[in-house]
Formats: sequence, C-alpha cells, structure tokens
Amino acid sequence: MTTGISRKQFLLGAGAAAGAAALAPGSARAARPHVIKLGLDVPIDHPTAIHATEAGKMIAAETKGRVRVQVFPSNELGDDTHMLSEVRSGAIQMMGIGDNILSSLVPSAAIDNVGFAFKNIETAWKALDGKVGDVVRADIMKAGVYPMRRIWDEGFRQITTSTTPIKTPADLKGFKIRVPPSPISVSLFKYLGAAPTSLNIAELYTALQTKVVDGQENPLGLIETQKYYQVQKYCSMTNHMWVGYWMLVNATFWKSLPAADRKIVEAAFNEQAPKQRMANNTLNNSLQGKLTKQGMMFNTTDPSQFQDALVKAGFYKDWQAKFGPSLWSALEAYTGKLA
Repeated sequence: MTTGISRKQFLLGAGAAAGAAALAPGSARAARPHVIKLGLDVPIDHPTAIHATEAGKMIAAETKGRVRVQVFPSNELGDDTHMLSEVRSGAIQMMGIGDNILSSLVPSAAIDNVGFAFKNIETAWKALDGKVGDVVRADIMKAGVYPMRRIWDEGFRQITTSTTPIKTPADLKGFKIRVPPSPISVSLFKYLGAAPTSLNIAELYTALQTKVVDGQENPLGLIETQKYYQVQKYCSMTNHMWVGYWMLVNATFWKSLPAADRKIVEAAFNEQAPKQRMANNTLNNSLQGKLTKQGMMFNTTDPSQFQDALVKAGFYKDWQAKFGPSLWSALEAYTGKLA
C-alpha cells in the first residue's frame, strides 16, 4: 500500500523512473514490472479501497510480480477531475470514478444516475451488468480509457443538512446544496427547486464547515468515512440517485500489457466487484445507528412525491431527449416507465 505522498512528488518520481528505465539495459527493462498506480477518492478503510487492494494482491500473485498495483486513496493523486485528466494523458495508469463525474466526459455514463429511477440496488447492478452497461462501456472506450467489465458501487445517495430536515420537495426550494461536478446532479436539484453548487469531494468538508453550502448528498458510507456528521445535523433518507463506480485504465498503457496479464488484471478487478458491491451496501445499510450516536437526526421520505415533482417539472423528458431513445429504453427495461 502506498500512501502519504503529494501529487507533485508522485509525478516527479514517475518522470524520474521513466528516465531511468530509458537508460537501463534491455534485459533490465524487460525484467522491470508494470506498475499500475490507482487513484481513488475514498479513504483507505472504505470498501472500495479495501477491495482494490485485494485485487492488487491477486494480480501480483497471478502475474508472479510482473504487474503490481499501488493504491492511492483519499485523493492523494488529485481530485476526481484532475485524476481523470491524468489517466487520459497517461500520467497515472488507473483510477476509480463515480459515473456521475465521469459523465462530464462520457455523457451516457450518467444514465444510471437518473433521479429516483431504481427501486432497489439489485436492479441497478443488473442494469449495469446488462444492456445499460454494454452501451456505457462502449462509449467509455471511445474516450481513450478502458473500463473494467463490472462496475463497482457507491450506492444510493442521501441528503444531509445543517439547517432543517428535507421531508418534501418544497423543503429543497432555494436550498444551498453541494453536488459533484456532474451535469445530471446539478439538473436533478435544479428541477427540484434547490440551488446546487458543484464541488469536488476533496473540497466538501471545508465548504460545509464554512457554510459555503448548507447541505450535501452522498451515500451513508461516505458520510461516515468523510466525517460529515461533524458539520451536518440532519440526514434525510431520499435514495434519490444510485451511483456506480468505474475502474478505468489508460488505454495506451492497457494495450502495452501482454494479453495474458491484461486478462489477469481484469479478472481480478471483476472478481472483486461483486464483493465490493455487497460490502459497500452492507456498510451503507449499517450506518444509521452509528451516525445517530454521532449526533445526526434521521427522517424518511416518500420518493413518489419527489418523482411526481420531477415529472411535472419535465426532468425525465429532458434527460430522455439527451440520452436518446435507445439508451433510455434500455434503462426503462429495468426500471419501468419513467417519463
């Protein structure tokens, strides 16, 4: 496990290593292992980091050390936007990214973020393992990155506030809420009457602490591991959006690996995907009691009220037009009629 270095130090080190490799004798270069530096935006104790580390152990063992994965948690290599740029350029080899943020580059990646689309998490997994995922993976590869076959899980998102609980759509009117830099996240809350502000997660705690925003929305696992309960009082269980987490590799680096090693790498991450999903879901489902003890107050909501508000406002019609009939039909095959 590699932690505790700055992004600048890492990039300088990577450049030095590349220079040394260029000067090394041919036999030394041939023996040098392929190192995959994997940037994540979650803490080291989050299920995503834990199972990425397990994938790395599997890969090192199966390749007999020819391929090694170094996991950098907690935005050590930069925030999501910077890491995505660096994976595309090849400055780092791999990252995990929520599909809501990936959608700024690959618009179809946001299809599973449609507000109140999935009634349960198993349906979301089935859709992304099926026809919906097939379309999105093809679009991701057009952007110069290679996605692992099976998507990982961030989970359903809930709304926290420092001011008042969110019980109905009317409670969101004018509400200053942080959302990730994701067009569909901004759109969802605008259609619900809120005042969304886009910030990367690395900036969120400070924004909540200094009242730049009065609330945010994330799965309970991130609310707990990022310690938002220290600066938020209320948590409204809205399940307003499910977010998946793609493991992406720079396409040029991916092609540089021998075919046998590519197969091992992808198999390891795909094997860990359902384990991460279950662990993440278990974590999210277990945290209400813990967060209550840490001072948060919870309330439930009626999703049909929010969905009706979105129908009336035209949210679904708008996004149906943006995604196109083919992808929207693939989604509704799993969710039922939305628009």
